[in-house]
Amino acid sequence: MYDVVIIGAGVSGSASARELSRYKLNACVIEKTEDVCSGTSKANSGIVHAGFDAPEGSLMAKLNVEGNLMMEELSKELDFPFKKNGSLVICLSEEDMPKLKALYDRGIRNGVKELKILNKEEVLELEPNITDDVYAALYAPTGGIVCPFGLNIALAENANTNGIEFRFNTEAQDIEKIDGGFIIKTNQGDIKTKYIVNAAGVYADKFHNMVSQNKINITARKGEYCLLDKTAGNHVSRTIFALPGKMGKGVLVSPTAHGNLIVGPTSTDIDDKEGVNTTREGLDTVIGKSSMNVKNIPMRQVITSFSGLRAHEDNHEFIIKELEDAKGFIDCAGIESPGLTSSPAIGKMVADILKEKLNLEENPNFVGTRKGILDPNTLSLEERNQLIKEQPAYGNIICRCEMITEGEIIDAIRRPLGAKSLDGVKRRTRAGMGRCQAGFCSPKTMEILERELSISMFDITKAGGESNMVLGLVKDSI
Repeated sequence: MYDVVIIGAGVSGSASARELSRYKLNACVIEKTEDVCSGTSKANSGIVHAGFDAPEGSLMAKLNVEGNLMMEELSKELDFPFKKNGSLVICLSEEDMPKLKALYDRGIRNGVKELKILNKEEVLELEPNITDDVYAALYAPTGGIVCPFGLNIALAENANTNGIEFRFNTEAQDIEKIDGGFIIKTNQGDIKTKYIVNAAGVYADKFHNMVSQNKINITARKGEYCLLDKTAGNHVSRTIFALPGKMGKGVLVSPTAHGNLIVGPTSTDIDDKEGVNTTREGLDTVIGKSSMNVKNIPMRQVITSFSGLRAHEDNHEFIIKELEDAKGFIDCAGIESPGLTSSPAIGKMVADILKEKLNLEENPNFVGTRKGILDPNTLSLEERNQLIKEQPAYGNIICRCEMITEGEIIDAIRRPLGAKSLDGVKRRTRAGMGRCQAGFCSPKTMEILERELSISMFDITKAGGESNMVLGLVKDSI
């Protein structure tokens, strides 16, 4: 029997696992897909919010500010891309100034530091491509940008290195209460555990409602995005928000941690919790609304579009607690924006609950640091030449758009919780994320996967499941 089973290997589940790995216990993360970071955590804005938007006094506000303060040090410990670039909330008229001032006041009460309201001239001095119609803006220097894949994968790798087991392609289907714990019925057999952490994203209500009489409802809130080429990455330096409306923060324009420009998201409630398709209507909305705050966005430089689903709980609040009527079951539910920012603090809160419940002792072998995949571009010419001399794979460019080498892809496959698919390689190395969107590098990456994993080309998938890349041989069909 496990001490703890975490359902879901997104950023909340992985952060909880990493914090739990500080203690001596037998814990496991189960994930229905073939990799970590396969749901909400992979498809979002990558923004580290300052904390002025979440309702004051809410758990969401508390963990947002705490997570923001933790992110920079965590990025150094676990070696993932993060930058404190600051953010601006754009006000377009004098009539809207009370809303902007209310946002400022809320931020101050939430504990956000360095907030200030800028006039038109100050805004345009910081960001020349802001619309000429700008009247004022709320400036939050503590806002940032992060690689969402990098954060999630780093947390999971570090948890795994410190003894937390991960089971992939393992879908929780039912939960049965037993003396001293639970039986989780999965497609891979039954799993017994004393405690459950429910970090299942848009499906967290499903598992909560299996064990509790106090039902919750989570709606999948779709957000559609456009991602622009790195040639557009300097169009703005800071994250540009519109004044929030009833459906959230509106369409933002921001550089990414890797130097692209991202525009989005929309905010549409849908019934399909797998509905991550993009729509013409949604992308038109993104393009139209983004131009209200930022002028001359080079939309001809869009290289891809995508959508993600936020886990919107009816009360618009994080739910992180042990259930009163289902002892041993700990919710980590309703984790929508600012969930990515809050994730380090969410993980700590979950671990603190379990530390008390299980009377956990510290793990004397815990290692709190992790080294990410080596980026040869960070080396001097002499260092790079020496690396290639010692490991020739680092001299073989596989992805020309992002200049990713065979050595980096091999590392992505071989490291803890290594890549098993094209998307797994892409999220770890960016091979396939550039202008051609994997048009050139996919066959070469597949050859490396085939060799490193000792599998057939027919078994290689885009993202696990039935997303096989090769279905047959042309000669066989003639």
